Amino acid sequence: MRSSCVASIYRPAEDSYLLQRHVERLVEGSVLDMGTGSGIQAVAAAKKPNVRCVVAVDIDPAAVEAARGRAEEAHVSHKMCFINSDLFANVEGRFDWMVFNPPYLPSEGGVEDRTWDGGGTGRETILRFLEGAKEHLTPGGSILLIYSSEAGIEAEPYGYKLVVIEEKRLFFETLYCARLTLS
Repeated sequence: MRSSCVASIYRPAEDSYLLQRHVERLVEGSVLDMGTGSGIQAVAAAKKPNVRCVVAVDIDPAAVEAARGRAEEAHVSHKMCFINSDLFANVEGRFDWMVFNPPYLPSEGGVEDRTWDGGGTGRETILRFLEGAKEHLTPGGSILLIYSSEAGIEAEPYGYKLVVIEEKRLFFETLYCARLTLS
């Protein structure tokens, strides 16, 4: 691939493909792909004719470059921009759709891998995202979010209505793809 740090970028797996199905089916307008990783969701969104623009964001500069490379290979980079940011720190504007496949597993004491480590309970990164997302979601906008039965999620206290649109059972957990809207 494009970087010597590619091994640290989350490779698409079951959760990625679960989310991708719904990105391809639902998103339109302006899209923010938070934690873009390899860029699989950002590129899937950018390929849609009813998507005007996609902003791909990741805390890891190598992931941002990997997503840029994937977009160039798919010939959709003209509809995209790429930002290195810790969640919304460097993000401006509002979006019709946000897509997030966050690190959602609980920490394993001292092991820190940003591609899957969601903090002590596994929810910390998701909850930080939900707090910041409000300021960047257009009225009537939606979020597509992946989370695990290992961590769960409480969206209502953050002002969101959560509807699970698909679940996938694995041998050690159940993955959920949810659509969130501001209540």
